[in-house]
Amino acid sequence: MDAAWPAVERRDTGEWVLRAAAGVTQRANSVWPRNTAGEPLAALREAMQWYRERRLPLIFQMTDTPANDGLNQVLDAQGFTRQSETLIMSRPSGNGFPGSGSGRVEVQDAPDEEWLHLWWSVDGRGGEGERDTARAILTGCPSLYALVRGDDGVPAAVGRLAMVHGTGGIYCMATSASGRRRGYATAVLQALLAEGGAHGVDRFWLLVTAANQAARQLYSKAGFTESGRYIYRQQRPRRALTGC
Repeated sequence: MDAAWPAVERRDTGEWVLRAAAGVTQRANSVWPRNTAGEPLAALREAMQWYRERRLPLIFQMTDTPANDGLNQVLDAQGFTRQSETLIMSRPSGNGFPGSGSGRVEVQDAPDEEWLHLWWSVDGRGGEGERDTARAILTGCPSLYALVRGDDGVPAAVGRLAMVHGTGGIYCMATSASGRRRGYATAVLQALLAEGGAHGVDRFWLLVTAANQAARQLYSKAGFTESGRYIYRQQRPRRALTGC
């Protein structure tokens, strides 16, 4: 998953991977504790300094595995929050997808302005600078970009397939407000799965927040099942002293 959403800047300590991208998305601006740190408090201090130099909050992406139990205890003691519980869902290539989507899907190997505009209008945070950073993240690995138009010819839904080592990650599923509940997201997902299979992808995965019931229902219908979970743990901001 890390390679499918590559941060603009990263530092691999051999135990943790520190990632930064000017604050654009938690995933690209968080610590991935790939291995258990031998000295977790020392590693934590080093990470704090690295993110402080970039004026970013210290956030950990914590997969729900026993290997992270020790680090979770350290973060609990430091008062780190727990937020944004996310499901990792996966399915093999080649399985059927019941139902049919709406509209003709266009698939390209780069995000054009229409694709980027719709996705950013739904999921983006910030201005042109942040959008440029997001584009750098999106194009950081081989990917396919799907777009479907509504009856009026205006883009209605988009999605991205990141292709990494024979597997495919579904990202950036976004539908315009006027295009919801019309089968456009289904059409985009079907197209990405088909294109991935044609490109030799043998397994797909995606990430969806636990609270997004509508998306989880769509992905379950498409044959995806839960294979893991993670949360983000963020350092609480220190309150500045006030008064005399």
